[in-house]
Amino acid sequence: MAVKVATDYPMFIDGAAATSVSGAWLEVHSPATGDLVGRVPAGTEADVDRAVAAARAAFRDGRWSRMGLPDRVAAMNRLADLCDAHADELALIETHQTGTAYKLRRESDFAFASDNLRFYAGQIRHLEGKAAYEYSGSHTSMIRREPIGVVAQVAPWNYPFWMAIWKIGPALAAGNSIVLKPASATPITTIRLAELAAEAGVPAGVLNVVTGRGDVVGAAMAGHMDVDLISLTGDSETGKRIQTLAANNVKRVHLELGGKAPFIVHADADLEAAARGATAGTLINGGQDCTAATRAYVHRSVYDAFLARTAVLFDGVRVGDPMDPSTDLGTLISQAQVERVDGFVRRAEQAGATIAAGGCRPDVPGFPNGAFYRPTIVADCAQDSEIVQNEVFGPVLAVLPFDTDEEALAMANDTKYGLAASIWTRDVFRAMEAARSLNFGHVQVNDHLMVTSEMPHGGFKQSGFGKDMSSYSFDEYTQVKHVMIELTGEPEKPWHYTIFGDKPE
Repeated sequence: MAVKVATDYPMFIDGAAATSVSGAWLEVHSPATGDLVGRVPAGTEADVDRAVAAARAAFRDGRWSRMGLPDRVAAMNRLADLCDAHADELALIETHQTGTAYKLRRESDFAFASDNLRFYAGQIRHLEGKAAYEYSGSHTSMIRREPIGVVAQVAPWNYPFWMAIWKIGPALAAGNSIVLKPASATPITTIRLAELAAEAGVPAGVLNVVTGRGDVVGAAMAGHMDVDLISLTGDSETGKRIQTLAANNVKRVHLELGGKAPFIVHADADLEAAARGATAGTLINGGQDCTAATRAYVHRSVYDAFLARTAVLFDGVRVGDPMDPSTDLGTLISQAQVERVDGFVRRAEQAGATIAAGGCRPDVPGFPNGAFYRPTIVADCAQDSEIVQNEVFGPVLAVLPFDTDEEALAMANDTKYGLAASIWTRDVFRAMEAARSLNFGHVQVNDHLMVTSEMPHGGFKQSGFGKDMSSYSFDEYTQVKHVMIELTGEPEKPWHYTIFGDKPE
């Protein structure tokens, strides 16, 4: 895996490259080789102030929010075109900074990212609200859907570029100005995104990127008095801190947090399809996905057959050089993440669980320090065990049996999370009951992980609130204004007597 010579990537504030007022830099290393990929500024609270001020000035003068819709649409479509044109370069950087397989980044993330942008470029032209009408009898009421103002956004490290698009797409489409913080481990493609946005015609100050530590830059954004909305994709504990910090000026909060997705396999399911779905659904991006299948509940009558077939598929997944086209699974994000994942597996084993596949670090020739972990299946674990209840965020699937439909649904809902779930069955009535009963924001039947730009993605309970993608996400970045126009022109209104004078006869 040849890594290019390391480069410094400045932040992007008010339409130009910017270093931190601290003068300090953070290093970005490849999780596969340990090599230095690049450096980014270690942003400070003062840098956040600069970026917010630039965003506020851009919003106040209307350089984007009041730009003619055809021009705004054109700029967003140009940005999508530029993302496509630079997809090879961006996917290469993404692979270097995440360690995940190049084929995932190039052939999945980047095609979908530009599609998201094009969807929102079209969404601008489809604002919704109540029709104008004389509800009072003497006034015409109408609804305006307007941008919120300055939005701060914190993107995660598991899908750095794609999740940045999920955030900026609806926010830009609605006319807001943005201050975006990428994850410290994976900031480089987000900086490139801001540069491409400027090239596409997004005005200075509309999209700003501040790099740095979450407890410094992210906290400053969440608590900033001149930020109108804070959006985070991350873990639930960080979401709680963000929500607390946001309370100081009652700013809006948009949270997409952790998940612990159940994967319910009934006796009538196509077992080959389910086994393949579980393999792909668990191992996508090394399991570093909030919607990944993590808890398989399998009817006892097909439990052994499902477990055996899925173990074979897990063992067949090729772990290795992220740049090799034949590699299915690259690294996790860091050695610390490997230690975390392995800790869950070891403790489950000590508690009596059985390791049916994987459960160890592989030996990958040429990558002695790579953050690799084998695809792992843990069976015979208890419903209340930590590996079933807590988010592992690695290539690990816990498999448990069930006997009745009611038991399967109860076990699936027995979690503090509520992001995604799937059910595998040929019975349409069973599928519809599960769709109604599963307390998750996204329920799939006979598939797992699929998303589309046109439909919302977001969770319940401690998986957060607010939606990504679709028109529902666009709505998150707008505010509704009621405009009421008096029609009679009469200076004295019938209700004025309640303040002065007598009731008219």
